[in-house]
Amino acid sequence: MAPILLTATSQFSSESNTARTLHLLQRCSNMEELKQIHGQMLKTGLVLDDIPASKLLAFCASSNSGNLAYARMVFDRIQRPNSFMWNTMIKGYSNSKEPEEALLLYHQMLCHSVPHNAYTFPFLLKACSSMSVLEETNQIHAHIIKMGFGSEIYTTNSLLNVYSKSGDMNSARLLFDQVAERDTVSWNSMIDGYTKCGEMEMAYEIFNYMPERNIISWTSMISGCVRAGKPKEALNLFHRMQEAAGIKPDNVALASTLQACADLGAMDQGKWIHAYIIKNKIEIDPILGCVLIDMYAKCGDLEEAIKVFMGIKEKGVSVWTAMISGYSIHGCGKEALELIMKMQTAGVEPNQMTFTAILTACSHAGLVHEGKFLFECMQRIHGLKPSIEHYGCMVKLLGRAGLFKEAEELIGNMPIKPNAAIWGALLNACHIHGNLELGKQIGKILIQKDAGHGGRYIHLASIHAAAGEWDQAARVRGQMKEQGVSKLPGCSVISVDGTLHEFLAGGGSHLHIKEINHMWEQVLERLREEGYKPKLGDLLLDLEDKDKETAIHHHSEKLAVTFGLISTKPRMTIRIIKNLRVCEDCHTVIKLISKIYAREIVMRDRTRFHLFKDGNCTCGDYW
Repeated sequence: MAPILLTATSQFSSESNTARTLHLLQRCSNMEELKQIHGQMLKTGLVLDDIPASKLLAFCASSNSGNLAYARMVFDRIQRPNSFMWNTMIKGYSNSKEPEEALLLYHQMLCHSVPHNAYTFPFLLKACSSMSVLEETNQIHAHIIKMGFGSEIYTTNSLLNVYSKSGDMNSARLLFDQVAERDTVSWNSMIDGYTKCGEMEMAYEIFNYMPERNIISWTSMISGCVRAGKPKEALNLFHRMQEAAGIKPDNVALASTLQACADLGAMDQGKWIHAYIIKNKIEIDPILGCVLIDMYAKCGDLEEAIKVFMGIKEKGVSVWTAMISGYSIHGCGKEALELIMKMQTAGVEPNQMTFTAILTACSHAGLVHEGKFLFECMQRIHGLKPSIEHYGCMVKLLGRAGLFKEAEELIGNMPIKPNAAIWGALLNACHIHGNLELGKQIGKILIQKDAGHGGRYIHLASIHAAAGEWDQAARVRGQMKEQGVSKLPGCSVISVDGTLHEFLAGGGSHLHIKEINHMWEQVLERLREEGYKPKLGDLLLDLEDKDKETAIHHHSEKLAVTFGLISTKPRMTIRIIKNLRVCEDCHTVIKLISKIYAREIVMRDRTRFHLFKDGNCTCGDYW
């Protein structure tokens, strides 16, 4: 826009001057121009005219190019601001970092008995939403009813939005049920509220009753399922959305669905979504870039994750961190260290999440010296205060390396109280290295701190069993039963031709279990020919060895691998996701299977990836 030239106003009539000023305000694009117009309005007296003054105030209070402090100065000098001016200021503050000022202005508005209109409350409720202030929201709700705006849909939707975002779903549902004519925004507010509170059944109820759904409805449900740990349901919703007329997934829906693919290890579906993004020329923004890297890495295709990373032109800290995390779960500690050096050379400063990723990489690769150096640099060089997660990474690193004294000293010197995850990391190290006495001490601490976690009891019982203390092991198991705590069952998932097959330990419920058991007997015979003997150390049950062998042969990952052998072509890579840490016997068996059947087997357990090939594993038996 060309510079605004202001001439003497005496040449113009009052009407033409007003028209010219309004035209200039309409063309105005920045505060410098606005101040010139304001100065002219002060000279001509137009600042006293409600219409130009309102336009001036609206530009100042705009969050795009205005200046809220300047707007407040103008507002405070207006003798009798009208409703539009009050609403303008309330709206400005509701969009700012000072939403509480909107509530204070509303209080002044009431004191001056300024008339309200349909726009007053939505702006005010937006401020309440930013602050999650339920008491004030309830008071404003009462004012809405008292002043006759209770049936105004825009105001009602704003109220639903505040209640939902504040987590008060009882008030939201009560209001929703009273609304005579709901629109799509009303339904979406309820879905969003229920999903964020983790009440997925209620969210599904609202979603299924919706007369008309838009992309926001579908995206809220898909994102909610991912947050609630229901990735299968998220994928099913995505497929349903594709069949809905006139609905195209947006970046948020695509990102959430890719996250579901990552959680499930569903690479076929993830690849399809990536192809959809490319085909439809959807820009891969930092969020999509991160989830694509994460999806490929968690599905076991590190090379494709690297390709996505290399193809992103503007790499922010989140993109670098996603790639470092990808290297981490694959046990590529040295590559992760090289990448964080390149990141800093590129002028990108690591954040807290970056250090969690790189310290985890050091832990998985056994890079003790490098991990200790990075942990020390984190605060000294980068000014970042280590969180409980960073201490957890260090305890895992030291404990897995057998440095128990250093690990205990680190825990003792922590400025924050160690949580169950810290002690759990050390207990796991005790179990791996056979440090039974320390393990028993920590185990007792853990079942007091984390009494509802079945894994804590199992770990302690297994340590007693390893020490031959079967009575103590039985007592811990009895204590677990008394507390009503259940053990998380082992579960493995394999994707074949785009279909996910789930196996639980025992596996009796699978459709092809007879064929799987028959194939397993053949596999077992080949394993014995290779000198395989079951490793029963991880089994804490006081059973005869034969019964222990039967139990260990029905672990979920063995069943999944066997199914992979009979349902995929020879030499085809088998990909498996396991919800728990793979046991020593299964690890040995899968190494041998990769050699006997000339297969690459990629397995992601609870913490990292294992790539089995030619009888070896990329973890180097360090997991």
